[in-house]
Amino acid sequence: MARNKYPEETRNLIIDTAARLFTEKGYEHTSIQDIIDHLGGLSKGAIYYHFKSKEEIMNAVADRMYSPSNQKLYQICKRTDLNGLEKLKEIFRTSAFNPAHKNMFVAAPDMMKNPQLLRLLLNETQTESVDMVQKILEEGIADGLIRTEFPRELAEVLMLVSNVWLNPMIYHSSLEETVHKLKFYQYTLKLWGLDILDDEVIASLEGYTVLYNQKKGEEE
Repeated sequence: MARNKYPEETRNLIIDTAARLFTEKGYEHTSIQDIIDHLGGLSKGAIYYHFKSKEEIMNAVADRMYSPSNQKLYQICKRTDLNGLEKLKEIFRTSAFNPAHKNMFVAAPDMMKNPQLLRLLLNETQTESVDMVQKILEEGIADGLIRTEFPRELAEVLMLVSNVWLNPMIYHSSLEETVHKLKFYQYTLKLWGLDILDDEVIASLEGYTVLYNQKKGEEE
């Protein structure tokens, strides 16, 4: 009944409840039944009316978490007081200090055990994020501060490395392994003329690996 009269309210309740449980118990240890048990009497049908699976719920939770920061990224792209290289550095810095990352790594979904989540992440890596970075790279090329004949391909590589290769939810790296990866990435970026990862950004990214590994350790 509730889902028919107030579908948006029901959907929001499911997302809010799931987000809290994922944070408290971890994604792997939260079942659809756990979510149902905390929905104040709503039925399993109410969930499946809005979401086909737990992975779809997690994707909706992530969209909710990252929506404010995504707006900040779009605002950076529109700024006229920064050149292309400065915009790229600001994009990476804003992403690294995104408060939503903490909640995501506390929820600790293991992407390798959840192929649908991995597919959703890869789809995002291939679309809007790449378009945004490509546009910034092209501005940098026009400024003369970024040199590449392959802005699209470079944008795809930057997103794949940042969102996949450096992601402990996909590559289960120790802190030491993450440190080496980040140093290599920083070195490679400089070879491309993209000095966009400073020590504070690197420290923030290392911290997410620590947080994720701590959460996984608690669950095991």
